[in-house]
Amino acid sequence: MEKDQNVNTEEQSNEVEENASDNIDIAKEVSPEEQSNEVEENASDNIDIAKEVSPEEKILELEDKVTRAFAEMENQRRRFEKEREDAFNYGGFAFAKETLNLIDNLERSKHILENDEVLKNSEALKKTLEHFDIINKDMVSILSKNGITPIDSIGKKLDPNLHQAMMEIDDDQKEPGTIIQEIQKGFMMKDRLLRPSLVGVSKKTEGKEEKNEENKENSDN
Repeated sequence: MEKDQNVNTEEQSNEVEENASDNIDIAKEVSPEEQSNEVEENASDNIDIAKEVSPEEKILELEDKVTRAFAEMENQRRRFEKEREDAFNYGGFAFAKETLNLIDNLERSKHILENDEVLKNSEALKKTLEHFDIINKDMVSILSKNGITPIDSIGKKLDPNLHQAMMEIDDDQKEPGTIIQEIQKGFMMKDRLLRPSLVGVSKKTEGKEEKNEENKENSDN
C-alpha cells in the first residue's frame, strides 16, 4: 500500500514539473519585445478604427451617398419623362409609315387610269380621278391633324436629310441639284423624318457644259 502511494506521489510530482516546464516554454516563446509590438499593433488598429468611424467622415460619406442617390433618381426621372414624351409623340410611328402605302397605291392607280388608252378623255375617267383626289386629300388632312405632314420638294434644293435622289435629269433652266421631279412623296412626323422624298434632280447638259467651258477658255485667251 505504501508502495502504491509512493508511486502516485512520484507521478503527481512529475506532472507538476512538466506543467511548470510548459509554462516556462510559453513564457520564453512570447518575448517582451513581441508582447510590446503586439500591444502597439492593437493600439494602432484601435486608432484606425477610431478614424474610420469619426463623425465628420461619417457625415461626409452619408452626404456623398445621399447626393449620388438624388442624382440617380433625377436621371431616372428625366429618362422616364423622355420615354413618355416619345411614346406620346411617336408611338404610332410604325403605323403611320404603313398608312403611307395607301396614299402611294392611290397615286399609282390614278396614273394607271390616266394612261389607259380606252378610258382616256372619258367622262367616267374624269369622275373617277376626281374621287381619287378627294380620297387623297382626306387622307393627307387626317394625317396632318395627327402631326404627319408631306415634305415640299418640287423646286427645292436637294437636302440629304429630307430627300433621296433617284435620278438626274438634264435641265439648263434650273440650278444643278434642284428637284424637278417627285417619284414618291416624303413625310415628316412632327420633327422626325417618317420617310424621305424620292426625287429626280436637275443637271446641266454635258454638251452645253463643254461648250461653256470652251467659250470661257477662248475669252480668257
